[in-house]
Amino acid sequence: MFVPNKNFDNIKDILNQSEGITLDFKLTINDSLKIAKTLTAFANTSGGTIAIGINDQKKILGIDPAEELYMIEKAALECCIPPIEFKSEIFEVNYIDEEKIDPEVYVLLIHVNKSNVTHGVLNKEGKLIKYHRVHDKSIPAIS
Repeated sequence: MFVPNKNFDNIKDILNQSEGITLDFKLTINDSLKIAKTLTAFANTSGGTIAIGINDQKKILGIDPAEELYMIEKAALECCIPPIEFKSEIFEVNYIDEEKIDPEVYVLLIHVNKSNVTHGVLNKEGKLIKYHRVHDKSIPAIS
């Protein structure tokens, strides 16, 4: 069971930013390997936040936080070498553009710190690929 944060100011702050080296918007997480690339890129670059439940146009559509957190945990532990540590926050949003919505929707923020070690992702062929963040993209590092 989770207890959502009802302080919408953090989400408003996120919505006032653009995707970039330390912020990525994701509507949902449906591919562990793909999100592992973002996790490692943040850890290998400057750290960052993944806002799940918000699309690229900054529209809050909400998510099932338990399901999304499960996918992040799976990616961080099973796809990232070494595993990525992160912190999560679940927010309950009941106002969008000053209009009350019912039922409430949830947004999950995943915070990844810059790591002291380099992380990689095992691709489908079993090769370890290291990623870093350039602007709003997670790209393979050139070895």
